[in-house]
Amino acid sequence: MKKMNEFDKPISGFEKQMPRGWVWDDTRTFLAVARHGTLSGAAAELHLGIATLSRRIERLEKALKLPLFVRQQSGYQLTEEGAGLVEKAEALEAAALAFTTDVSRYSQLSGRVRLATAENLATALILPAIAQFRSQYPGITLELVTDISTVNLHRRDADLALRMVKPERGNVTLRRLGTLGFGLYASPGYVARRGTHRDAGEFDADAFITWGEPQTQLPAAQWVERVLQGREPALTTTSLATQLAAAKAGIGIAVLPHFLALEAGLVCMATDIGMDQPIYLVIQTDLTRSGRTRAVADFLSELVASHGDRLAGKRSIEEVIG
Repeated sequence: MKKMNEFDKPISGFEKQMPRGWVWDDTRTFLAVARHGTLSGAAAELHLGIATLSRRIERLEKALKLPLFVRQQSGYQLTEEGAGLVEKAEALEAAALAFTTDVSRYSQLSGRVRLATAENLATALILPAIAQFRSQYPGITLELVTDISTVNLHRRDADLALRMVKPERGNVTLRRLGTLGFGLYASPGYVARRGTHRDAGEFDADAFITWGEPQTQLPAAQWVERVLQGREPALTTTSLATQLAAAKAGIGIAVLPHFLALEAGLVCMATDIGMDQPIYLVIQTDLTRSGRTRAVADFLSELVASHGDRLAGKRSIEEVIG
């Protein structure tokens, strides 16, 4: 069967023209500020707050790695690089306008789409955004399958998947959307009891929380096994949620995604442990032209892009260190 390493077409009509991490709303903001010369004028046009506009401009400059405006007391003046991008941004705007002429047709899409993904991504990333998706596509029923160890897209157990393991076979198309960052985490109480006398990277006397026998193939389970060197862990579980709860209870150290652990108030004991994983969007190849499937794919693609720093752990770790 035919195996592809990327989509025949980009999930969003404009993604090939912009770098990873780009969000269309940031380009709209760029054009509005360029045309008005002030954040207040752009805010009135877009019906957004000035702080939101400022964050979007900074995010776009970071994604492009270019200064777009010179901030002056009288307003925002385009840099040479920014002025050179106006025409391209206007081309994207025209394409977006053409795209939105079909919104009424797409909003009438209906049917069921089965999405397989990890439970942590489902509960902490996707579910909080479902209401927004439903407001745009009320006719689409999204079926979430979080027991991805039993899901096989080749067998059509799901229409598409958001996962951290790259498929090695099957008639599927895929795209890397971002990175899920991992680190070692424990409760503040555990860290206090552990003391400060141990050298970084030495865990020979630490208690560890890890995966149970059915999940020994997971990278996190194998990492902990190497560190334990034959010692028994303090606790094994079969879900990330229970590992997070166990770490909060002070039972020991766990390998956890940065965004979950830091938002739960845990202490990061090590960040560079070689556990970061890519996030792939995988679709049945013959469903890439299905309107409802592509609507879900677009939704997931933008969602991961807009939460890129959070998922990688960059923003949270910088805030903790800073």
